[in-house]
Amino acid sequence: MVAPALLHASLWIGLPVVASVVLAFTKYDVLTAPQFVGLDNFRDMLDDAVFRKSIVNTVVYTFFTVPFGMALGLLMALALHTGLKARGIFRTAIFLPQVTATVAIALVWLWIYNPRNGLLNALLAFLGIDGPAWLSSTTWAMPSVILVGIWQGIGMKMLIYLAALQSLPKELYEAASVDGASKVRQFFSITLPLLKPATFFVLITSMISAFQSFDQIYILTDGGPANSTTMMTYEIYKSAFREFRVGYACAQSLVLFVLLMGFTLVNRRIMGGTRGHS
Repeated sequence: MVAPALLHASLWIGLPVVASVVLAFTKYDVLTAPQFVGLDNFRDMLDDAVFRKSIVNTVVYTFFTVPFGMALGLLMALALHTGLKARGIFRTAIFLPQVTATVAIALVWLWIYNPRNGLLNALLAFLGIDGPAWLSSTTWAMPSVILVGIWQGIGMKMLIYLAALQSLPKELYEAASVDGASKVRQFFSITLPLLKPATFFVLITSMISAFQSFDQIYILTDGGPANSTTMMTYEIYKSAFREFRVGYACAQSLVLFVLLMGFTLVNRRIMGGTRGHS
């Protein structure tokens, strides 16, 4: 039982990680053999303004998509948990973007954001407002991408929160009601503290997912305009498959890997501490 899983992890996870670490210290363009260059790729990253911009954009994207997505996911989970009519339909509708191909979602949002005949500018025109060119404006491109990221990620967050809500002990709420605690007091004194493990899990997995965002950026903006929506994963893709700087792309991937590993370790430590406290 263990051997197949170990073999699978070694081939599809361990081997690519080791190869990426080795190639990160080489100059490699696929066509010629790798040449060892030491830390040159990492020094180049320090001077690479576009890569630094991609890190800033990734942090900004994560900063807005994660907390807003979590808040909306929790609100929708609470609504579905409190006996909302036709909640099965709402649950399916909210979760649908999570299981729909990102490319299909991005194509729909391309139409919504279309400055000439898109849905969003048509609604704004109905209100007497001239809508901007959402995806070709350095001002509006990042907020537009963030909105898509929030919308797409709500389903999974809602599902995790809903599962956590359904596992909370009802005896605590019955005792709180007997003591005269209002619903708002019960939410802040019972629900939120008991949702702490789920909240930390959603927080860390959402941050990791935000740092790995690629598909919607590639389809919606191609990293533009003027690199205003370039993310770390998109910059790695561009270095490897458009500029054929595979060694440099592996060094960039190593930086992203270290960041994601840090988030994972923080998650394990917090989750472990939370379980011990419980």
